[in-house]
This record gives sequence, structure tokens and C-alpha cells, in this order.
Amino acid sequence: MPGENLSRDEARERAALLSVEGYDVSLDLRSAVGDADGEPRTFRSVTTIRFRCNEPGASSFADLIAPSVTAVSLNGKDLDPSEVFDGARIALEDLAAENELVVDAQCAYSRTGEGLHRFVDPEDGEVYLYTQYEPADSRRVFAGFEQPDLKAPFRFEVRAPEGWTAWSNGAGELTDGVWKFAETKPISTYITCVVAGPYHYVTDSYSRTFADGTTLEIPLGAMCRKGLAPHFDADDVFLVTKQGLDFFHENFDYPYPFGKYDQAFVPEYNLGAMENPGLVTFREEYIFRGKVTQASYEARANVILHEMAHMWFGDLVTMAWWDDLWLKESFADFMGTFGNVGATRFKDAWITFANRRKAWAYRADQLPSTHPITADIRDLQDAKLNFDGITYAKGASVLKQLVAYVGQDAFLEGARRYFKRHAYGNTRLGDLLSVLGETSGRDMTAWSRSWLQTAGVNALTPQVLLADSRVAELAVLQEAAESHPELRPHRVAVGLYRLTEGGALERYARVETDVEGPRTVVADLAGAEAPDLVLVNDDDLTYCKIRFDAASLDTLREHLGGLTDPLARALCWSALWNMTRDALLPARDFIALVLRFASRESDIGVLQMLHAWTHTALDRYAAPGWRETGGALLAEGALRQLRAADAGSEHQLAWARFFASTASAEPDLALLKDLLDGTASIEGLEVDQELRWAFLGPLAAHGVADESVIAAELARDDTASGKRHQVRCLAARPSAAVKAQAWAQVVESDTLSNALVEATIAGFDQPSQRELTAPYAEKYFAAIDRLWQERSIQIGMDIVSGLFPALQDRPGTLAATDAWLAAHEEAAPALRRLVLEARDDLARALRAQERDAQAG
Repeated sequence: MPGENLSRDEARERAALLSVEGYDVSLDLRSAVGDADGEPRTFRSVTTIRFRCNEPGASSFADLIAPSVTAVSLNGKDLDPSEVFDGARIALEDLAAENELVVDAQCAYSRTGEGLHRFVDPEDGEVYLYTQYEPADSRRVFAGFEQPDLKAPFRFEVRAPEGWTAWSNGAGELTDGVWKFAETKPISTYITCVVAGPYHYVTDSYSRTFADGTTLEIPLGAMCRKGLAPHFDADDVFLVTKQGLDFFHENFDYPYPFGKYDQAFVPEYNLGAMENPGLVTFREEYIFRGKVTQASYEARANVILHEMAHMWFGDLVTMAWWDDLWLKESFADFMGTFGNVGATRFKDAWITFANRRKAWAYRADQLPSTHPITADIRDLQDAKLNFDGITYAKGASVLKQLVAYVGQDAFLEGARRYFKRHAYGNTRLGDLLSVLGETSGRDMTAWSRSWLQTAGVNALTPQVLLADSRVAELAVLQEAAESHPELRPHRVAVGLYRLTEGGALERYARVETDVEGPRTVVADLAGAEAPDLVLVNDDDLTYCKIRFDAASLDTLREHLGGLTDPLARALCWSALWNMTRDALLPARDFIALVLRFASRESDIGVLQMLHAWTHTALDRYAAPGWRETGGALLAEGALRQLRAADAGSEHQLAWARFFASTASAEPDLALLKDLLDGTASIEGLEVDQELRWAFLGPLAAHGVADESVIAAELARDDTASGKRHQVRCLAARPSAAVKAQAWAQVVESDTLSNALVEATIAGFDQPSQRELTAPYAEKYFAAIDRLWQERSIQIGMDIVSGLFPALQDRPGTLAATDAWLAAHEEAAPALRRLVLEARDDLARALRAQERDAQAG
């Protein structure tokens, strides 16, 4: 749609011209229920905006994406909607110094999770609404100036169906059938929020008395669909919430500024969560319907604290434009783990960060689309794609390095000054660097240039020279990719490990040092006893790819399970995985290490990450001729560990899920079927509803469970979650007709919701069905340009990334991808980026397969 993709230049021009004094937004949501007579559902949205113009007589525009506009008035003068509204913008001519704009529109309910999403629960027919806006979808719900640096106070009111409750950023009350909400502090449009429906709602409260004697009282609330209420452990959500509020108050020295603190767990959510002040929204999958491991609870706590950190980093102080998205996301990602370790029961959260979160960053930073943490964001499509592993996980990793560089006290004092200096305002990179320079006494310019304004990941390798069983010299070699040759300053800990008589690998020496340039000698380790293993980023202080000298790699091949420190072990696993991705370690060797040592992994999150990596190693990086052998070895090893695990333990559950995902031989599939039927059992393993679906998926993919079996399972679990599982299983069946139907539902039709698009794509592409899906490679390249133009950006991203023919891993697919890129040089940059990323993953897979074949 013309005008829908706001550019940075347009936003800067508008911010220089306008300042916003306040919004009044009235939404009539009574149309959400009842018969819509087959027509697309819309709701009435009336917006009043009061704003100033620095140049009276100038022109500008407001943003609105809506099917129709009923009336527009500017400063009391009625404007013709057909003349001033083009579907995405409202033209504003001859502005006065003080202005009032009133827009009465019919806006559309969403099925894509963008704007005001409408969900009908198949279990009971109840309707649930919630909004999701980042980066620029509030304009699908009300008229506004859709950019982060035009902040303003908001007053919302909502007319909802009888019996419903409505929530927004401010506290609300029902008056004469209308929910009226307290005016907010000045906030950006993208973090306003409305939730409405017959939600199950639980309350609590938080209180804190500060050193000056003042007391802060925060009403707490948490909500979910009624169908999920029996599974909702709100007490644990509130526990982590209170621990987080205590932690951030102690460290930030700025009281939580947004009144109440509601947390809504909502259906068909595209993100993990969103930091709307006073009303945080989460995907409802964080409410666990079955038994999960502690890694899932840790992940939820991390997300709760991540969003809470945004109340300061992002909501109180907001980036001026999406270039500086890292000013909120990198900090929230770091603070989520920092708070988890410092405030909750999850004291090992840095292990998860090192092993899982950084893996996301390492992958993103080696793609052709990698970018500096401070990115060049030309427009909203660029912004949408930059919610990525660089902005989140690399940014958080770099902040961890910054804390090591300037010291934790200086870092936190810088944050405190930053909040007080820029409260309710907008900032850029220099604003934060200036306060950190003040508190640390360090020149932040060079650090910023190296870490925030360049892309790519360095590799650090130890070089050890021995004499008489002692270290004569230990140096750290630093390398960079040709495409991003920057060598950075790294504050690292170098650990030396030796084998004990009992076979344990224990650290006996550790030195912190600054690594700069291509080679750094660690003088303090000269004379140390010869090590069996050198770990160059011990304690995970910096962001880098760890490499090993030959002797250390030999030690890990034989004794990886002997590493007694769980963080060191996680770092070694991560390094070995990076070597596999870089075609330095054959995929079959990585799989062999997992089969040999994963059973000794105490950290459940690391174990589950190993399971995920192993799937990728087998399906993408192993030589095609070895896949069947490797799959059989994995299934055999998984079943062995499932039977050996302690009855009822979370390790048993993890191995059960991994066994199901590797099962392909007839005896293994028969065991899954018997476990479902109850004719077989494994002591301590409770096959609850979520595990039943995990077992049914591979049965469907291998043709053991047909449509009637899947329908019977849905009858057992006729819920929204069950429906998503059913759709995935149906699309996974090994039939050409099934694949054709799944393809048509996603590509040729636009009737599925975002959640069912995701489920269908997940079922469509199965590693065991490469021949069945081969014909769709050509269809994919023929369709994606049209799809990108016709669908919302979220659905477009899901389809372009999800249906790329990655499993058609042969040179011909690479050539077809290159041909599409060559023929579509003028395609939308965001679309080209997605295809370039998928091409890079495919090329990496082919290199890894070649390396694995050499090992065979």
C-alpha cells in the first residue's frame, strides 16, 4: 500500500515539525461477537490528537491503516476522507501552531497477530482480543503519528460486549457501559495496548518502601483464556514479578513509573512477549499444559524480567528511531539473564545464555545480512527484520563484555544517570555512551566503534608452546572473516584445565587479560603446568567463537563429559557446534560426541539445546549417504538414555521427546504407538496431552497415524492448542495430496490465522519427505514476490522463511536461489534479505555435507 512503509527521513522530518500533546482514543469492540453476516469484521475507532506545529502553514500526515474512514476534521474543519485518506495516511494541510485532529474510522480485526487480533476459542466459542503493535501497527487500531520519538500521554476508552473486561496501559473502571482508563505518562504509540474479553484474571500486589521513607504500591494482575485457567500457575508468575521489581528497584534507583503491572498471556501471539507499560503481553505457550523441564520455567522467568527491564530501557527512555533499537532490546536481553541470576531461583541462567542465546547471535552474525548492533534502518520493513539475533543476543553479549570492561558498578551507575537524565524522552547512541564515559572514566568512543558500529564475530584460538611439561608461552590468536575484518578488544578469562586420576577435567589456573590485535601473549600463564585443555573465553566474558588447539580438541573428544564446571562444559559444546557449522568438525563427529557425552549433561537446558543441534547436524550437515545410519544411531542412543534416566525426571522427559523426534524404524514407531495406546509404559514417564502430540507427530510423518487417528486425538484435546497440533500433524503426512493441500492453504489462500499458518508450515517440510516436497522448490520461487506484496509483513516473513526449500539441499537449489536473486534485484529489500539468509544457510549446509563426506 502506498505510504505504508514509513521511511526514516520522513520520520525525522515529521519529528522536527510536530510535537504531540495528547491522544484520546475511543474503541467500540462490541462487533467482536455475534453474526458478522459473512463480511470482514470491523470496529469503530475514534481518535482525537492534540499537537503543535513548529511551522504554521506547513503540511504533514497522520498514519492509519483501515478499510474505511467515516469522518476527518482538522481544527474544527471537516475534511473529505476520500481526498485526504489513501488507505495508510491522512494528509494534513495548512497546519496551525496548535492543532486538533479527529478521525472516525472503521478498522479491521486482525487474524495475523498485527493490530487488534481477534481469536475464537474452539473449545467454548469465546472471543478474545488483544493488540500487538511493534514496530508500527497501532495505526491499524487508531490514527496517530506512528514513530517512537513522537511520545504523548494517552487516554483510552473501550466499549466491550456485555460480560467482558477490558484492560489498557492505565488503570480502568467500567462507567455507564464504557471502560475508561487513566491517562498514561508520555509513551510511544507502539507500546500502547488494549486487551479485552472474558479472560481469567488473577490479582496480587507489590509494595516497596524506599530509603527516603516513601512507599510504592503496584497492583499486579495476570490473565489467560478461561480454557487455560486450570494450567495457569499465576503464583509463580507473581513470584518472579516481585523478585524482578525488587531487583530493578535496587539496581536502577528509579521507581517503576507506570502505575499497575498487568501481564496477559494471549493466543496466537507472534512474539515471545511485548513490553507495553502497565500491560505486558506474552504468548500463551508460557502457560504449560503438561510437564516441562526447568529450562522452560527459566525461559519464562527470563522473558518476564526481559519485559520488565523494558519499563526503563525502552518505555521510560526510548530510542529516537529504530537504528538504536539495541538501546532497548540489547539491554532487556542482558537484564533478563542478569536479573534471573541475581533475583530468582535460576542461578545458572548465564549457562543458558552462553549455550542457547549466543547460538542465535553467532548464526545471525555470520549471515550476509549481518549488521552492526547500531544498525542502518531505512524504513519500517528494515525495522521489522532487525528484531534479530544481532539486536537481541549479540547486543546482550556485548553488554556483558562492557560490564567486564568498565565494571558492574560503573555500568549500573551509568544506567541510573541515563534514566534520570532522559526520563520520558528519546535517545541515541551518544546519550548512553556519555553517561558510561562519566561513570567509568573510560573513553567509550573506541569501544563503541569496535563493538557497536561494526559487524561480524571474531574467533579466538589458543597457541601453546611447551617446554619441560610447562607452558613456555601461551598466546591468543584472533581472526576475523574477510567480509568483516575488524579485530576487537576482548576482555577474556583464559582457563587451564587438567585431567585428574578419576577422569575429571578441572581448572587449575585462570587469568583475565585484554586481547587486542591478531596475537596476544598471556604472560601470566608462562611457567604453568602443561594443560590438557585451554579454554580461551572461560566464564564467557566476551562475544567470540572459541577455537581449540589440537591437544585441547583431542582432550574433548575423549573427556568432554569429565568437565566438572557446567558453564565451561556449555562453552565447549557451543564451540564444537560452531566448528560443525563452519565445516571444521564433521557432523558425524559432533553426533558421536552427543551420543557419548550428552547423558552426563547435568544442565537440562544445555541437554535440550544439544538435542536441537543434533537434529540440524543430521538433517542439514551430515552427508546424505550417512543420514540413515546416523538417524538409526540417534534413535538407538535416545531410547537407551530414555530407559536409563531416573524415573519421572526432567532428563527422562527430554530424552522421551528426543526419542520421538528421531524415531523412524518400525520397532521405534511401534513403541511410540504402544505408549500412546497405553499398551506399553516406561517407569516414571507420564504421557500427558502435550507428550501425546509429540509422539503422534512422527507417527503421522511416517504414515503410521492417519487422519482418523489424528481426529481422535483432537477429540481428546479439542482446544486451541490441540487444533494447532492437529493441523501440524495433518500436514506432516507422507502424501502428495496432503502436501498439495497444505501448500494451497498457506500460499494460495489467506484464510488461515497466523498460528495455523505456522503449524501448517511446520508439518509440511519433513526431513524424511524430501522427494515429496521437491516439486515445491520451483513453485516457491514463482510465488514469493507476489506473496510479499499481498500479505502482511508478518505472514510474508513466516512463509518466505518457512517454505524456503532448505531440505532440497543440492547445488541445483542454490543455483535456483541465485537465479531468483539475480532476476529480482529491485524486489523489496526485506524480501531479498530473507532469501539471502536462507541461501547462506543452504550454502553452509552443502559445505558441511562435503566435510562430513570426507570424514566417511
